[in-house]
Amino acid sequence: MGANLGEARQTLETAAAELAATAGIQDLTLAHFYSTAPVDSSGPDYVNTVVRFTCTLAPENLLDRLQHIEQEHGRTRLYRNAPRTLDLDLLLYGQEQINTERLIVPHPRMHERAFVLAPLADLAPELELAQGSVKELLSTVQDQEIRRLP
Repeated sequence: MGANLGEARQTLETAAAELAATAGIQDLTLAHFYSTAPVDSSGPDYVNTVVRFTCTLAPENLLDRLQHIEQEHGRTRLYRNAPRTLDLDLLLYGQEQINTERLIVPHPRMHERAFVLAPLADLAPELELAQGSVKELLSTVQDQEIRRLP
């Protein structure tokens, strides 16, 4: 989850609550919030976090819900990596590997991004991705400035 326009942290908290209230989603846990400069983009710093939950929705239905929440918060897709009011990415779906026109899971670039790895490590420090453990991968992106928010 990320945002860099408007009241970013409040938007993320509201989006997490909306996701938690979705039929088929249970036990949602929110990681710490982090601030980072935009990656391959411009604009204000982002606020990012990760959520973990149990889900009975099919992956594409979950993606539909995520995109609906984004739209409710004014998300527009003017160009790739444009500043945004809300960005909700599906990073993992259990152990499944999905590669469709609409959805690639695991997220293909999450192992390269401190703003994903740091909150992911909050929730699942022992998680193993194809590229290595979350802790190991986090050590490879130390050049990406990231700040944990209070």
